[in-house]
Order: sequence, then C-alpha cells, then structure tokens
Amino acid sequence: MSHQSDLISTDIDAYLAQHERKELLRFLTCGNVDDGKSTLIGRLLHDSKMIYEDQLAAVQADSVKSGTTGAGKIDLALLVDGLQAEREQGITIDVAYRYFSTATRKFIIADTPGHEQYTRNMATGASTCDLAIILIDARYGVQTQTKRHSFIASLLGIHHIIVAINKMDLVEYSEATFEKIKQDYLDFTQSLALQDITFIPMSALDGDNVVNPSEHMPWFTGQPLMEALNSIEIANDRNFDDARFPVQYVNRPNLDFRGFCGTVASGIFKKGDQITALPSGKSSKIKSIVTYDGELEQAFPPMAVTLTLEDEIDISRGDMLIGTEKTAPTVSDKFKATIVWMAENALTPGRQYTIKLATRSVSGSVAMIHHRIDVNTLEHHDAVELHLNEIGSCTVSVNAPVVFDPYKTHKGTGSFIIIDRLTNSTVGAGMITGSIDQENLQPVSPEERAARFSQTATAIALTGSNAKEIAYQLERKLFDNGHAATVLETQNTSLIVAVKNAGLICLCVNYSANLADMNFDSDTQTVDDIYSALKDQKIIY
Repeated sequence: MSHQSDLISTDIDAYLAQHERKELLRFLTCGNVDDGKSTLIGRLLHDSKMIYEDQLAAVQADSVKSGTTGAGKIDLALLVDGLQAEREQGITIDVAYRYFSTATRKFIIADTPGHEQYTRNMATGASTCDLAIILIDARYGVQTQTKRHSFIASLLGIHHIIVAINKMDLVEYSEATFEKIKQDYLDFTQSLALQDITFIPMSALDGDNVVNPSEHMPWFTGQPLMEALNSIEIANDRNFDDARFPVQYVNRPNLDFRGFCGTVASGIFKKGDQITALPSGKSSKIKSIVTYDGELEQAFPPMAVTLTLEDEIDISRGDMLIGTEKTAPTVSDKFKATIVWMAENALTPGRQYTIKLATRSVSGSVAMIHHRIDVNTLEHHDAVELHLNEIGSCTVSVNAPVVFDPYKTHKGTGSFIIIDRLTNSTVGAGMITGSIDQENLQPVSPEERAARFSQTATAIALTGSNAKEIAYQLERKLFDNGHAATVLETQNTSLIVAVKNAGLICLCVNYSANLADMNFDSDTQTVDDIYSALKDQKIIY
C-alpha cells in the first residue's frame, strides 16, 4: 500500500517516479507469544492511514467473534493473522508479509511467529531483513524466546535492532520497569554481534509511541517507532567494496550478443573494469552493462543487469565474476557453516543433499557436526544429529568446488540452502563462517565413524544351521536402515579387527564365540529378534 500524495491527482507519472526512487526497508517483528507483534503491525498501519475502509470494516466485524482485545475495541492483530488457526488460537503460525510506504521510504514487514516450534519460520522471515523489531512484554521482561530471536537475528547478520517494550499501559507506564528491562537485554546481548540497538517503550494496543509520541510517557525523549523506521540509516549496510556477481543465466539471443545475467551481490561494477571468472580464473574486461532501459556506466547491489565482456571466455550458470580487489572469495569443496535445520527428519552427517549457494547447485553432505548451539543459553553441546529447529556448527563437504565468502561480510555469497534430493524441499539453511585448510584435516576418529553410521563397531557371531541366511538378511535390514555392516564367512581375527576399525558391524558366520563381541543362535532367533537386541544394547541407534 502506497503513501498518499498530492501528486497522485496532479501528476501520476511524477508520483510513480518518486515512489520508485524511495529506499526500501525490510523489517520483521519477533518476540515471545502474546507480546503483541501482530497488534503492533496493525496499529502501525492503522495510525499511518494505510488501511482501506473495507479492510477496517472487515476487521471490526471479525473483532466481535475472533478478537482478543475486549468489548468495544478493534483487534488490529486480525489485519495480519489471516489463517483460521491463527484467529482461533490468537497466535501467529506462519510468516505474514505486509507492504506500505511513507513519504520517504517503502517498507516490507514480516510478522514472524513466537512459538519455539516455529523457529524455522522466524529464521526464514529474518533472512532478507535489514532490521528486527523485538517485542518484550513489559510485565514479564526478557524471556527465553526474546533471547532465541535475538540470537537468530545476530546469526543472520541483521545490523539494526529496535527493542519495543510493549504493554507499558499494564505497568502504569513505569520508567523504572523500562530501564530494568533495557539493562537486562543489554546484559544478555553483550556476547552477540548486535551493532545498533534502539529501545522504545510503547503500547501497541493504544498507540503510545507507535506513530505518535505518548502523552503517558513524557520521560521518554526518543523517537516513536514510525520516526525511527523512517530515519534509521541502512545505506551503508551493503558491501560496496568487494565486487561479486553470481552468473544466473547466459543470454545468447543471436550470434552477435553474449551476455551474462544476474544480480549484483556486492561491490560496484563499471564499464572497462577488469574482472575474473571463478572457479576457472579466466580474466577479461567489462564491455557493457545492459538493462531493459538501456546501457549503464556502473551497476551496484541489488541491481539485476547483463554484463558483456571484451573476450570470449567460458562462463556458465553458477560461476562468479569478481573484481580486482584484494579480498578474493574462497574456492573450495569444504567449508565451515552454521546451519538452521528446518525438517522433521534429522540432519545426519554423510547423507547426500543438494547444496544451493548463490546460483550454483552441487551435491554434498554435512561431513561433521562440531556442536549444537543452545539458542536459549548460547551454550555448545555435542551432537550427532540436528533435529527440527536446532542450530549447529558443521563442516560441509560438496562434490565440486564452489565460490564463497564469510556470511558476515557477504550475505549473498556466504549463505546457502540445503535441499532434499528426493522431495526437492528445502530442509536447512546455512551461513558460512569460514574455509577449512585441507592440510589441517584431522584423521577420522572412531567417534566420527559411529556418528556417521549411527552404530557402534561390533563383531557379531551367528551360529546354527541358518547362520549364513540370517547373516545376509540382517545385513540387508541394517543397510536399509542407514547402518553399515558386512558378512564374513571365513575365520580371520585380523580381518575382524580391520572391519571394526572401519566402524562397521561385522556379521561372522559360524565363528568361535570367543572371537566376537555378541553371539546369536540362528535356529532360535529371527532377524527381527537380533535387530531388536542390537537396538536394546545401543549397538545401533
């Protein structure tokens, strides 16, 4: 929804041109359940005169049957909570986007859910935002979910945080309460990379310090929320120093034109600049920068352009064009990353996924989970898997070299998604923290083998008349469930040791019982019996 301007009735072309030139600010609201995120957005739109009359009438009618604000009051949260389940429960479940503008800026709001089980939704909404509004209920102060969302915001490189201490009307607009919550939040965020934090006391329900200054809190001399959103500086958040251009498409409409299409991820590209194509390392100069409206002298983020080069060099989708700056990206098939897991099925090291980084897609796997991060306390815990909504530090190994930068300096070339190869659904998102020196790779440990196969290396003796048949059936059952086992039909102690050292389960047919760690009689025990026993004994997990 656009800001109302006198130009609309006098010169529509001038108005559209003015609107197009406005700076775009993407921000999200997050916080604990019932902190008032949806109400805040509704109040922001309502007091800014950004709601159509028919929308307002519909919300007034819905407030009678679905509202949570009491008799006689409009539940402005219903402007954002559109799902039936959200209205029934009075909570936000999915990310809702709203659009509006003022005289100076255009805005995209992401209203993210507060429940812990929807952490992945919050991370998705935050991934493209410049600013986060973290709501805190003045009655309860800093809560677990406040810490969780603050950590995720810092993890995703959001530079600007507005801490909206909401429901001040329920604590009698107490300045002491505001100052205590402010100090508690600052104490928690000392270890987080949050650079710009603004605190605003408000009442979203009544409109205090949302668009207009509050008469109830004369002690607060800062800006209301709308003024802060209009004035906060975001132009310098982008990296204009290191030129990065991931190639999305090679445009060849005729024999005389060959251009490389994509969006400038960072830096500035100018006509005549020397560029290098990675991973090939071939160099050339920019001949022209082409757009639908004609040629440009330079391009910068987030412009979508087509570059033509003076030389015919081999470049295809997934390659990256860089400038001549000193800070070059890394080209490697391994990197370290922080991963947010978004799927019901756990992330298991060694399983093959599709890794999409910028415009390049390659197959690969998580080689190792270094630790899981407790987003409530920021403590590190050992982990062999990552489950839904969990965050961990991992080593990622891909099957072909990729070009990347650390996420903190280059969001566009330092982030990636993980795609399930069978369902083609996105199951994880990652932020690259650094490269891994191949020379410093450590030997594979028994613990890593156990984590990879979800098992403990064991020698199992199978005796009886059906030993061979049961052994191969058991091997198949173990293999189908993601474990690694092999059958040995000859007695060889050194071979058993070698198989166990490789982290495998060794199924020994008619071996002496003293050579094995466990013994089963095939005449009295079935494959399912043995498999259940292995689970009970924690040999497989």
